[in-house]
Amino acid sequence: MALDARPGVVDDHPCVRAAQRLAEELLAPAAERVDVEGVPTSHVEALAAAGLLGLYGPGDAGGADALASVSRRVTEVLSGADGATWFVWTQHATPVRALLRSANAELRRYWLPRLCRDTLGGIAVAHLRRADGPTVRARPGAGSRWVFDGTASWVTSWGLARVLLVGAVTDDGRAVLALVPARSQPGVVPSAPLALAAMGATATVRLDFDGLEVDGDDIVAIVDLAAWRRADAEKTANVTPAVFGLIDTVVAHLGEAAQKRSEPGGTTLARALASEVAGVRTEAYRLLDEVPADEAIDERLILRAHALELGVRASTALVVCSGGAGMARSSPAQRLVREALFHLVQAQTPPVRRATLARLAAVGRALT
Repeated sequence: MALDARPGVVDDHPCVRAAQRLAEELLAPAAERVDVEGVPTSHVEALAAAGLLGLYGPGDAGGADALASVSRRVTEVLSGADGATWFVWTQHATPVRALLRSANAELRRYWLPRLCRDTLGGIAVAHLRRADGPTVRARPGAGSRWVFDGTASWVTSWGLARVLLVGAVTDDGRAVLALVPARSQPGVVPSAPLALAAMGATATVRLDFDGLEVDGDDIVAIVDLAAWRRADAEKTANVTPAVFGLIDTVVAHLGEAAQKRSEPGGTTLARALASEVAGVRTEAYRLLDEVPADEAIDERLILRAHALELGVRASTALVVCSGGAGMARSSPAQRLVREALFHLVQAQTPPVRRATLARLAAVGRALT
């Protein structure tokens, strides 16, 4: 039987309560300022103090070893409060999970307690899913070393993270995953922070690797690239809980804006959107809890596309109801609609793109 996925059912878990306190007292009040100025180190420190860097980590490393229902709810809460800080935080989960599966016991023993306690991790692996081929290559070096060359176009948390999980591909179709210090060094050259329409606060850069030597002791895993892509395709077919967190916040703001402007249509719409997102959430989480990851892929993609379109529709309604004031950088409306657009492309694969376009086309036909 699936765990009840409704918000509120797991809200008494210590990690969820910690996330809610952090969201209410720090993240949400500062979200518009962070959107302009960038995620500060103090936010990462607050996540660590709340025990949330260790959400996915094992208990023997100081982690929470949280159930899926708990991690989903924490994700919803953080995303709904401050998308930029959520995105920095969610990148951190990937090196933690990779280390959990790693056969490199020494690397695991060294890094897991640090990542679960107060050290932020980042990733440079998105290029592994590129249809036209990965852009970072790995070749054997001296002894057990590997040499990385190429460009990782999207690396978040530069200047915040201390270590990166970097993926590079060999000529024989394997993916080499390694932990690399997140700093400029011989063989690693960062760009200036990228100018982005959304999530510009996440300190995202492009990293050029030019003969970076990686010691064998820092290798997390060497896996078949095709197998990595299959697992990634299964994962990315699902709705990310962050989208639900965003929509929940948008709907709450829409209800408030409609009441302030005495717009009964906005109030009615907010209620309808809340009901719609609840239905999508329940079904998406049912698939995650009850159905094997390699099954019902088309159904998962349809739900993800529905959630993405719903996020854009709801945030657009919030802008409409907010009026011109919604365009001020101090307004949540403009930030939230840009975050909804970001989710359209975050971890986008060709199947996700096709499903999203099909959803948008279907909505358009229904309106004509």
